[in-house]
Amino acid sequence: MIPFVEEMISKAKLLKRNVVYADGADSRSIEAAIYLHKESIANAILVGNESEIKRIANENNLDLTGVKVIDSQTSEWVDEFAYLLHAKRKDKGLLLDEAKELARNPLYFSGLMMETGKCDVVVGGNVSSTGDILRAAIHTIGVAPGISIVSSYFLMVFPDGKIYCFADCAVNPQPNASQLADIAITSARNFKAVTGIEPKIGMLSFSTNGSAEHDDVTKVKVATDFVRSRAPELAVDGEMQFDAAIIPSIGKRKFPGSDVAGNVNVMIFPDLDSGNIGYKITQRLGGAEAIGPFVQGLRKPFCDLSRGASTEDMIAVAVINILMS
Repeated sequence: MIPFVEEMISKAKLLKRNVVYADGADSRSIEAAIYLHKESIANAILVGNESEIKRIANENNLDLTGVKVIDSQTSEWVDEFAYLLHAKRKDKGLLLDEAKELARNPLYFSGLMMETGKCDVVVGGNVSSTGDILRAAIHTIGVAPGISIVSSYFLMVFPDGKIYCFADCAVNPQPNASQLADIAITSARNFKAVTGIEPKIGMLSFSTNGSAEHDDVTKVKVATDFVRSRAPELAVDGEMQFDAAIIPSIGKRKFPGSDVAGNVNVMIFPDLDSGNIGYKITQRLGGAEAIGPFVQGLRKPFCDLSRGASTEDMIAVAVINILMS
C-alpha cells in the first residue's frame, strides 16, 4: 500500500464501518474482504451466490473466517427489500413482481442493505458494468439533496506526496454549466472529507481569464459563477488552463489577483474527453497513483470500480468510501 492509503486506513479503522462487496463472486472481492477483516479496517460482507463465493474461495485457498457471506437469492431480507424498492419506484412504473426479481440482484440487494442501514458502504464494478452499478445505486439510495448529477472523481497521488482531485473522469461526457458546478462542489467537499486538505478548485479550459472566446469557455465561466453562488465557502476560480492552475508563477502572470490560480488541488475538467485523457496521462507519464474512480452525488457511498481493478484497488476504494460515509 502507498503511504497515502495507509494513512487513510488508520482513519477508517476508527469509524468501524460495514462494507459490502456487491460483486462478491470474484476472487478479488474475497481477497479484499478478507484483508478488511484481518486488518480490522471494517466489517466485510460479500453478497452474491453463496455456493459460488465459497467455491471460488476454496479454489484460491482463501479463508472466509470472519467474513460474512449473504446470498441475495435466499436472504430473509428479500421480501422486505422488494416492497421497499416497489414503494420507491412504483411511480416510475415498476411492478411488485419486477421489484421482487430486482431485490435478488446482488447490486440492488446491496444498495437496499445500505438504504436500510445494514451496511455503510457498497463497492462493486469489478464484475458489473458502470451502467448497472449506477442504475442500482440511483434506484436504491438515490441522488444527494441539492445535487443534479451523479459524477466521479479520482485521487491522483504523486511519489512526493502531493495529492490532487480530478473530476469528472469516468461518468459524464458533456456536463452543462450547472452540472459542471455541481461536480466541482461535490468533488471539493469529498476531497476535504477524505484528505483533510482545504480544496482550491480550478475550473479548467483551453482559455485563462478571458484569453479566448468560445461557447466551451463560456460554459466554464458560467459554471464558476454557479459554484460561487451555491457554495460561497469554497475557493474557486476559472476559467483557467492547466499550467495556470498548478504553477504559481504562471498563475500569477495569467490570472493576476487570483488566490487560487497556481495553487489548485481540485481539477474540474470541462468534459469527459479531457478528464479521462488527463488522468491517464498523469498516471502513465506523470507517475501518479490513480485511486478511484469514486462515484459521488449519491445519498450514500456506492462505488463503481473498473473491471480491471486489482485487489489493492478494491481495498483502497473501500477505505476512501468509508471516509465519505
